[in-house]
Formats: sequence, structure tokens, C-alpha cells
Amino acid sequence: MPKAIWNGEVLAESNDCVVVEGNQYFPKEAVNMEVLRPSETHTFCGWKGKASYYDVVVGSDVNKDAAWYYPEPMDGAGQVKDRIAFWKGVTVKA
Repeated sequence: MPKAIWNGEVLAESNDCVVVEGNQYFPKEAVNMEVLRPSETHTFCGWKGKASYYDVVVGSDVNKDAAWYYPEPMDGAGQVKDRIAFWKGVTVKA
């Protein structure tokens, strides 16, 4: 079962992940939202649309913009709707 871990904390775990461009996108309901803090960061992907980010906060440690999602994915990227992916040192085990 895919699992995302940072600083010993399980951030997400689900058998219902979608893999896009090598990234596991976890369903939002499988993510521990208590360790995520909204970020002001946004980027744009030419085929998925505008991405928004979360900081991952475990104890007093902050991993800035280590999770991202597409609140309104573009046509053709609907598979990432309501899903969150991780990077920046977050270990994702498939």
C-alpha cells in the first residue's frame, strides 16, 4: 500500500493512489490533514493547471511546500482532482 512519510510521521496511506508523471497522488481522505498547513505558493503546469501547496509540519519541523494539489485541474487531468502528492524529502513508498 502506498505510504508517504516524513520525520517518522505517516502523512498518507492508501491503495487508491493515482500515479501521474511518477508521483503518487493520494486521495484527500487518506491524507493526515492535521500535519498540512496551507501555503501561499502556486505554480502552473501546462496540462494539469494551477497547483496549490501545503507545508508539512511535524512537531516543530516545517517542510515548506512539500505537498501539492490541483484544486481545479484542467480538462484531461481530472484524475488528480481531490488528490495530494508529496516531494521535498517526503518518502513515498509504493
